[in-house]
Amino acid sequence: MAEALIKSENPKYIVFKGEEKLSKSLAKYTADLSEKFVRERGAFTVVLSGGSLIESLRKLLEAPYVDTVEWARWHVFWVDERVVKKDHPDSNYKLAFDGFLSKVPIPPGHVYAINDALSPEGAADDYEACLRQLVKTEVLELSIDNGFPKFDLMLLGMGPDGHVASLFPGHALVKENQRWVTFIKDSPKPPPQRITFTFPVINSSSYIAQVVCGSNESAAVHNALGTEKTSDPLPAAMVILKDGELTWFLDEAAASLLQD
Repeated sequence: MAEALIKSENPKYIVFKGEEKLSKSLAKYTADLSEKFVRERGAFTVVLSGGSLIESLRKLLEAPYVDTVEWARWHVFWVDERVVKKDHPDSNYKLAFDGFLSKVPIPPGHVYAINDALSPEGAADDYEACLRQLVKTEVLELSIDNGFPKFDLMLLGMGPDGHVASLFPGHALVKENQRWVTFIKDSPKPPPQRITFTFPVINSSSYIAQVVCGSNESAAVHNALGTEKTSDPLPAAMVILKDGELTWFLDEAAASLLQD
């Protein structure tokens, strides 16, 4: 099997021989998009998630990218966040800061963490208000199709149950189609209180990298990318870009149940 093999164009996914090669490819993919959007509009809006995604970004901290990426043009957001203090072990902000953001010169004012002093409802409202202000200042663009914010790149992970962001299988929030940012108090995965982007925001992105490693996620990968469709799809299968490009980055273990 080649180092990287594009298995399908619709949906597009790439299988790598190990997470190390996946990480190298993901760094180039992200750096290339950074260059593209900085050249085209002078800024690059990047949405992070939690879990193992941050570890898979580590090659951006190495040459050549750490010296060539225009970090000062980056604006960093989170697709979801746990409603905990920023220094709490469960914080996605802390995970990203410790493993990535503290090692690159992104201006602190370009890193948009939640207000950790607010309730879940208040934090969701505050984060949406922040996004709307950034639309006014033209840091963020709006989708001409639906009026939701259009981020340049979302870097998403996926749980073994097929959840993305804090949008879980069978939960009412997967059907939310009005809010940009909403909240959850009964997450089936701890901690229970979180805020999350909604699917209309996720699906308005210009580019999404769905990054999945490990055999624990293989069944959900098969469910999302396999030929058999269901009337009750997993959240991961609901990531569908009408005016953008979605690419799945998979290691061999995650892709093990996909047919050749």
